[in-house]
Amino acid sequence: MNDPHFWWYVTRASAVLAWIVMTVAVLWGILLSTRVFRGADNPAWLQDLHRFLGGLALTLTGIHMVSLMLDPWLAMPLDQLLVPLIAEYRPVPVALGILAFYVLLAVQLTSLVMNRLPRRFWKAVHYLSYVAVLAVAVHGALAGTDAGAVWYQLVATVIVTASVLALAVRLVMARRARSASAASNPTPVLGGAGVVPSLAEANPADPLTVRRMRVIAKHPVADGVVRLRLARVDGQPIDPWYAGAHMTLRLPIGIERQYSLCSDPADRNHVDIAVLRAEPAGAGSTYLHDVVELGDELDAIGPRNHFPLEAAHDYLFIAGGIGITPIRAMIEALPPTRTWRLLYLGRTRLQLAFAAELEQRYGDRVQIIAGDERSQRIDLAQVIGATGPATAVYACGSSTLLDDVERATPRERCHTERFIAADRATGVERAPVTVIAQRSGRSIAVPADQSILAALQGAGLPVATSCGTGVCGTCETRVLRGTPLHLDSVMPDADKDEVGVFYPCVSRARTPELVLDV
Repeated sequence: MNDPHFWWYVTRASAVLAWIVMTVAVLWGILLSTRVFRGADNPAWLQDLHRFLGGLALTLTGIHMVSLMLDPWLAMPLDQLLVPLIAEYRPVPVALGILAFYVLLAVQLTSLVMNRLPRRFWKAVHYLSYVAVLAVAVHGALAGTDAGAVWYQLVATVIVTASVLALAVRLVMARRARSASAASNPTPVLGGAGVVPSLAEANPADPLTVRRMRVIAKHPVADGVVRLRLARVDGQPIDPWYAGAHMTLRLPIGIERQYSLCSDPADRNHVDIAVLRAEPAGAGSTYLHDVVELGDELDAIGPRNHFPLEAAHDYLFIAGGIGITPIRAMIEALPPTRTWRLLYLGRTRLQLAFAAELEQRYGDRVQIIAGDERSQRIDLAQVIGATGPATAVYACGSSTLLDDVERATPRERCHTERFIAADRATGVERAPVTVIAQRSGRSIAVPADQSILAALQGAGLPVATSCGTGVCGTCETRVLRGTPLHLDSVMPDADKDEVGVFYPCVSRARTPELVLDV
């Protein structure tokens, strides 16, 4: 440290390393956001590595700034390193470096408290990372002493080119995700339970393709619950699906019903559904219980996924009754090392499908809460409140259960699917709206007392539908212009707005006109 050039070397090395690490962190974040690393494991350590790289870049930037103050030739005062445009040495390039430092700091701080921030705000701050990379490029070229060196120009070319290509890939992938979600017109979910939609998942096959399925196994798994195992009649494997997916069955009695898949997503030879006898005689569940036999064939659509399992450090699963169906598949999809806990609630233990199996396989990770075994109701708010900020809460069950879960869980950590749509229309004034069907070139006036879906179908425009109550997601339609008024229970409103869709069976419009991709 007695070498008078020591701090000059530290300044140069820390600056270049900070730039490289920051770029790698940005590229890593793009890979995560484009789901390149997606898989059954949902590896949360990849997100931890992303945060580590961001923190390392910030640390190296801090070393660079400190070394600028300690360099005897520069000896830059602290105020010139923290306040833009007051530096005596090349104020504009130095200001860009200061701007990049503050962006890095903002990204790192918001990452630490991301669960307490609105997701859109957090994403907006993270998008500033691109600005930081480019600002550092200009800062280094105009304020650095190595800008003319061949090695520096090579590093700069690689970094800037990689950043631009990565940004282009990110934009393309985002556009594809929106298009896939809008084009897919999701199918329902409510299985002997129900399923609630979310962002479109990877569904390689046409989501509306009808497959002929054969019942290859059928047996009871609880009082009033029967499990059906279905395989494709043509002998082909089931289309790839992920935990939380569902399948729509078209029954010979002229109705469609949606059932969550409760088997292992890795086994594509068949899928399992569990059906609760919960409908009047002759309806869906009764038909599957009393009429369908081994060897019978049924038309099926899917699998589709509106309740995907996202990466998290650990999970709290909450299942009410037949709501165990998608939760069981999620547990199957997790690796043995993942931290999770299941609360499984029901009126009696005999009515809880898979309860004994889950307890036997997973031990104290599973807590069965049967009403006939305890007199005091569990305090869900206390249970959820005891979880850490990195715990994702997944719940499926009755409306009462999910209302309690949603009240007790921060929105960014809460993932639910409903059997019955929540009442969101009470107190909402239904105004007439003009719907422009972009692809068909039609303009349809929708009166206040008619649903947008009914108006579209009445005008001869094909929009698939199933439940008609805003819970299954079948009628998902892309919004090109205008602002929808979301009244469904399919997925969080912010997610729908992000991908630009709404559900016309129950939702309305906040603007006098909606332009739809139909």
